[in-house]
Amino acid sequence: MGVTVDVHEVFKYPFEQVVASFLRKYPNPMDKNVISVKIVEEKKDVSTGIIYRKRIAVCQNVVPEILRKVNILKVPNVQLEEESWFNPQERNMAIRSHCLTWTQYASMKEESVFRESMENPNWTEFIQKGRISITGAGFLNCVLETFASTFLRQGAQKGSCVVSTFARESFLGHNTSKDTVFEIQI
Repeated sequence: MGVTVDVHEVFKYPFEQVVASFLRKYPNPMDKNVISVKIVEEKKDVSTGIIYRKRIAVCQNVVPEILRKVNILKVPNVQLEEESWFNPQERNMAIRSHCLTWTQYASMKEESVFRESMENPNWTEFIQKGRISITGAGFLNCVLETFASTFLRQGAQKGSCVVSTFARESFLGHNTSKDTVFEIQI
């Protein structure tokens, strides 16, 4: 079956600030579920100026304890792979991400785009489409997909809040330190 999550948002900040905020949003105290993010590959195409990045994020396993009674869900952390293509000349960045954990039982994929807003060139449009489907867990497939859908929607909202906060601080000329304590309740 599977569930989808679609996000469309306009940040009222310039493209470069929003993308820079996105790239530095994790880890931070606003979302304690993301433990680390590591760049594993980065290269620039000298002919086009496009910067390619591959990052691996390590996140806490947020599956409720009651569902972790199922052996396959008893992992402390979940890994996600994110690939991005930043095109500074066309002012857009495409992103694809997927889950590296539980691949034999679940498929989680997201595709996102940051681009200059058509409404105002000093604003940034963000479009994200995500899909998760779970197989091999029998009657728990539907329960896990419902949980995943709720978690993904909350994560998208929290991620947008983080990017917006960082972009606003950058716009106002403030430096956001990882030591600054923030908390977002969703």
